[in-house]
Amino acid sequence: MKYSKVFIESFGYELAPNIVTTAELEKKLAPFFKAMGINAGQLEALTGIKERRYWDEDHTLAEHAAVAGQRALDEADIAPDQIGALAYCGVGQDGFEPATSCSVAERLNIGDGAHIYDVKSACLGVITGIVHVANEIELGNIKAGLVVSCETARQIVDSTINEINTHKSIEFYKDAIATMTGGSGAVAVLLTDGTIGNPDNRKHALKGGVVKNAIEHHDLCNWGFEQKGMPTDSKVIMRTKAQGVLEHGLVLAQKTFKAFKKEFDLPLDKPDKFIGHQVGSFHHQKFYQALNVDIKKDFATYPFLGNVGTVSLPITAAIADERGFLQPGDFVAFIGVGSGLNCYFLGVEW
Repeated sequence: MKYSKVFIESFGYELAPNIVTTAELEKKLAPFFKAMGINAGQLEALTGIKERRYWDEDHTLAEHAAVAGQRALDEADIAPDQIGALAYCGVGQDGFEPATSCSVAERLNIGDGAHIYDVKSACLGVITGIVHVANEIELGNIKAGLVVSCETARQIVDSTINEINTHKSIEFYKDAIATMTGGSGAVAVLLTDGTIGNPDNRKHALKGGVVKNAIEHHDLCNWGFEQKGMPTDSKVIMRTKAQGVLEHGLVLAQKTFKAFKKEFDLPLDKPDKFIGHQVGSFHHQKFYQALNVDIKKDFATYPFLGNVGTVSLPITAAIADERGFLQPGDFVAFIGVGSGLNCYFLGVEW
């Protein structure tokens, strides 16, 4: 896929207010660690995550996604009635029905002629939403679209800690440890055709990208009901075959990166920078080793935000831009592998 008139106009994000350290989680896991003879500090050593953030217990995902969306609109000086599409792309949603995007759009006063819908693609939801909105802009159907997401981790992490302490099994811990990386946050990405908004605002040209899948591995990570179907009285659980996700994800990433380099005829020294989906230190190192890329080209937020699902990649891009890591003229690769398995590489001319 290639684009000639799609721009990232602005980002907006909201950090959850409650900082929770990995040391605090380890205290909650003390019954399991004591039974297994595991010393404190193991979880942080495995993940490289020092802290993550949680929302207050009483909240909705839509309210925080709307805060991030408003910040993106304000930054670009674009009015709500100029938005032709709003896509909510979180793994978490406020319910099965209606689409969470409807509540976000109402809070932002989006016009009644806009497309309002949810997108689901595991941790690649925002990237998938960006592609859908970019397609509409490139076709000339809309001039601007807003992609938003909000993720929450408190509930599933606390529930999984209780399960780990109950089972007291190393094998169970292996399937549950990925859940311990979870963090919370909200983000928005505003896309335009470049003809509206603040003319002094620095726009980032979305050049296009490549997508590949390995859907034969769709059962490696599951977050949902313990029973099959949608039983209303079933417990919500999360299980991840982390080693399998990593091994097959790296193969898929290599395949996708090769296609991406070919699609854009990139020289050996390009892309200039990388913004990736954040999981943890081991995954991060293995990912760039597999791509044969200098990890110094990457900007990481996982040490202080953890894995914020769909929010991770775009919020990392926003923070990297704020801190001057991304410079005008950089060819930046947005990259991620999500449960399914799916992989995206998007190219952005900063």
